[in-house]
Amino acid sequence: MKDVASSYPRARIPYGTWGTSYFPAWQQSPLAEVNIAQFAGESAAVILGKRRVPVGEIEYCIIGSTVPWLYKFWTAPLVSRLAGRGVPGFHMEQACATGLQTIVLATTEVHAGANDVVGVVTFDRCSDSPAGVFPERRAHRRTQVISDVWDNFGFDPATSKAMITSAGRAARKHKLDRRMIDEITACRYEQYFSAVESGFMKRYIFPLEVLSVSGAPAGVVDGDTGIRKVSLGSLREMPELDTCVTGGTQTHAADGMGVILVATPEKARELSPRPEIDIQLIAKTEIKTLPALMPEAPTIAVQKLLSRTGLALDDMAVVKDHNPFAVNDAIFCKTFGFDWRKMNNNGCSLVFGHPQGPTLTRVTIEAFEEAVDVGGGYVLVFGCAAGDVGIAALFKVSDGGKR
Repeated sequence: MKDVASSYPRARIPYGTWGTSYFPAWQQSPLAEVNIAQFAGESAAVILGKRRVPVGEIEYCIIGSTVPWLYKFWTAPLVSRLAGRGVPGFHMEQACATGLQTIVLATTEVHAGANDVVGVVTFDRCSDSPAGVFPERRAHRRTQVISDVWDNFGFDPATSKAMITSAGRAARKHKLDRRMIDEITACRYEQYFSAVESGFMKRYIFPLEVLSVSGAPAGVVDGDTGIRKVSLGSLREMPELDTCVTGGTQTHAADGMGVILVATPEKARELSPRPEIDIQLIAKTEIKTLPALMPEAPTIAVQKLLSRTGLALDDMAVVKDHNPFAVNDAIFCKTFGFDWRKMNNNGCSLVFGHPQGPTLTRVTIEAFEEAVDVGGGYVLVFGCAAGDVGIAALFKVSDGGKR
């Protein structure tokens, strides 16, 4: 029997074949009146064009979003056509884990030998999500109207609790100190604005034009809107909405998109503007914690990942997470005895906002850029998702050009 296993490629993420929009805040977004999938597809083509990556190289497309959009039935073929030319593919969603999960799925497509170049496009529009009408035989009337995505933030069907309740409950379980939460948040804002001032974000975030329904220019998405510098003093003055949770220590809904490619080693070197940089997925884990304890789930996922790989946090060159609540970071740092100042350099979703689908896309891209700056190494990316789920992934960035 012929052995073909050795001929199947290990997937790579070509350095620089990625980019995102800025994340305008909810109700302040020029994206609020457009078809977000169309915007994402067109923007993916624009970003890859600026990167000088031929969209014709993409053989397959994985789409990630969580909020319904018009023509969602057509999913990946429609969005990929907008990005350049129609290719097969599929749509997936896993709440806040979507951005990372799509990258993992793209690597499996390449690793299985199915395709040489897979495009990932993620997007969501929380500012103006549609209403849905669903048949519900258990109710006193045949149909129930689900107003929008905000209903899901406020009600977990498994526990009848809001997401913010899970943060307060986790804070009590782990005996967190409010002062620690405020200090972590103040540090995250300092990291974000330091990255803005240094120009770090301009390496992977692109200003993008928004067109109206008629095709006329409707505006430009050229910043993470609605974000102001906060002081430790102002954070400490905010009233608690639940244990350790205030309006300042949680993220905000936003709109946005992201694109990233995964390819064979040969194609990665061909497509990347810096082919000497090698990026690959090493491992990934997921866990589900007890009900209404979502903020602790990412920490448990990381524990599982480190146990399976035999690595420690000291082996990581970059540590970044999706943190809808500062409570997430506090649990992680308290559990591992880790300095919160050594993670989430150059920004995090606690500050720049959370459009759901592309949130972890942006976090992961930022992590890769940070790793290149420090000469490579292991990159740990993790986050939480609705349903008290935690996801963690380990990447390795090697810079063959470093001496």
